[in-house]
Amino acid sequence: MSVDLEPAAALERELDETTRERLTTAVDRIVDAKQRGGKVVVITGSGPNIHEGVTTLVAELMRTGIVDGVTTSSAVVAHEMGGVLERVKRVNGKALGLPANMLPRGDDFELTVTDEEALARLSEEMVLDHGLIEKLRAASGDEIIKAAGNLSYPLGLRTEQIASEVLTLARAHGRSFEEIAGLGADPRTMIGIGARRDLPVFVTIPQLIGGGGVGLAIGDSISITERAGRLARLLDDADVIIESAVALTQEIHDGPFETYTGHGLWAAWQGHPTYSLEGKSLVRIDLDPALETVWQAERSDRGVQEAINRGLPKTKLFGVPFRMEMSGFARLEGSIAVTCDIGVAWPILARQVSLRLGVDLEFISAPQQSEPGKAMRENIVNDIAPLDRRRMLDALA
Repeated sequence: MSVDLEPAAALERELDETTRERLTTAVDRIVDAKQRGGKVVVITGSGPNIHEGVTTLVAELMRTGIVDGVTTSSAVVAHEMGGVLERVKRVNGKALGLPANMLPRGDDFELTVTDEEALARLSEEMVLDHGLIEKLRAASGDEIIKAAGNLSYPLGLRTEQIASEVLTLARAHGRSFEEIAGLGADPRTMIGIGARRDLPVFVTIPQLIGGGGVGLAIGDSISITERAGRLARLLDDADVIIESAVALTQEIHDGPFETYTGHGLWAAWQGHPTYSLEGKSLVRIDLDPALETVWQAERSDRGVQEAINRGLPKTKLFGVPFRMEMSGFARLEGSIAVTCDIGVAWPILARQVSLRLGVDLEFISAPQQSEPGKAMRENIVNDIAPLDRRRMLDALA
């Protein structure tokens, strides 16, 4: 069933002219690439991408054939294994008698708010402390929606424990952790739809450490070199690359095999497979105004490239905190800086692209603080299930 696109249209009408033009340019590039049979790849960060429904929207764009591959963080993989978002109850852990040195700042301990049927399924895989669950239910505390499979009991612990099993299976089958977990993940997650559609979804090297034991298991599932090689092949095939609220991207899009920015020079020198960002469209959605400053400096007088040519410190030259990814991004002729909240930018972008390509969307995100966004988050909590271990094992049989 198609979703209502009017809230996204309303968001677009509220944008300033510059941001609207930048998003339209990005849409033009995406539509042109898809109509030519080209590919679109998304590089997502964690945190906001989960809370704003962006990862769920990207999964929908993968289902409809608009997005052809994704890189993300290990934290996002952990959250998708837990069901993306969950409702938890926060109580004082010290009052429950839990060791203070185990508790996070604020001494909060969280209970997964779920029904008895879901707990019964979990009890088939792990030993549940039903006494602790009853204490948590009886204690006073607030209920909130947050990223799933993190610190809540028992779902957070279950995600941590099942990561070891996924790692064992990945090694046994010669596949990545993300691929194996995706076999059991909900199809409305990026790893879930990636496994079903045979689309690449994997964690980048700078984003490996996160999500607790999930991040460690992802890192241990395939070698660093193989992971870098897979990323290089994914980006080599891409016509458009969209970066969504993600840090350290210079180590992603300019990785050790990319030649246009110079980082892959010696790999190419020795005859290793390399790729080039030349001619590609790189769209970055980010709230950092410094990115716009640096991007404009390169457009006006090649300021970034000249600073590199002369060995000058870019932070002092531009008078802004200079993040390394600004360099490779700003110097790429096909880059587009979109200084905007990802919760606003993504539904606008998805609406325009789907309309122009004649694709019906069954899900669209909305800013989490808006009324449509609040309803969206409730739907994600209620509709997207945690990883199904039995489905994962059956897929490997």
